Amino acid sequence: MGRYVARRLLQMIPVFLGTTLLIFLMVYTLPGDPVAGLFGDKTPDPATLAKIRHDHGLDKPVLVQYWDYMTRMLLHFDFGNQIRNGRPVTDVLAAAFPVTLQLTVLAFAIELVFGLGLGIVAGLRAGRLADNAILIFTLLIISVPVFVLGFIVKSVFAFQLGWIEPNVSNDQEWGELIAPAIVLGGLSLAYVARLSRTTMAENLRADYMRTAVAKGLPKRRIIGVHLMRNSLIPVVTFLGTDIGALMGGAVVTESVFNVKGIGGTIYESIVRREGATLVGLVTILVLVYLLTSLLIDLLYAVLDPRIRYA
Repeated sequence: MGRYVARRLLQMIPVFLGTTLLIFLMVYTLPGDPVAGLFGDKTPDPATLAKIRHDHGLDKPVLVQYWDYMTRMLLHFDFGNQIRNGRPVTDVLAAAFPVTLQLTVLAFAIELVFGLGLGIVAGLRAGRLADNAILIFTLLIISVPVFVLGFIVKSVFAFQLGWIEPNVSNDQEWGELIAPAIVLGGLSLAYVARLSRTTMAENLRADYMRTAVAKGLPKRRIIGVHLMRNSLIPVVTFLGTDIGALMGGAVVTESVFNVKGIGGTIYESIVRREGATLVGLVTILVLVYLLTSLLIDLLYAVLDPRIRYA
């Protein structure tokens, strides 16, 4: 196991370098001048433009800029400064990530509990009324775009029923994040329910399940140990990759509920051409994806003892 973990960590290095280089090239080779955009319709002095570019290292070749960025980040955890106000990107990350992390934890908990719960019920009752009702319900959730679902939740539960606040306050309390977490995790919840339902219904017809029943094992053990552990492997794969997707894909949800997290920061960075902020956010998300993928691979051996890592 130790050799496997070490090998996977070494494999992450070229993946990390490749993804960060790709996003860096995409951000800093796009048409347009973020420095000139600071002045709007005004025509700035060329000397002023040159000085600002020099201060932020934008006058260097893009590969040299990438080398400087990676050196600062790895050695000093320094992502640079924003062009508009000179604010360190680490301060922006420190303000945005805890909020989105709270929202992601709530959305992931809702997705895990209700998605697995609905999937288990549908899988154990495949072809019956409960199974058909759950399939129709999840299909409806999948068919509704996120911004429409957010608008419906906000209109009904905030403006009509008054159960929630229409916008999340600056304190970002846990209770205020429940509604946006439901919207953010709704689509993933439906996928988890349908995926777990499919795998459970398929494994119910497997030979090892008939063998377990023939041995006279208790039903709780048959379902909880034999059926669940084998059925959860694809579900765990989806859940692990979905953590990063929840953190990076909250742009619409955070804008609907006025949540000041990663999604809103990414949107503002794109609009204002704040390349350092955008690259820093994506770098952290890449690390989240890599670590969760390693955790998933290690969980496989726990769920299925037949899996061994050398």
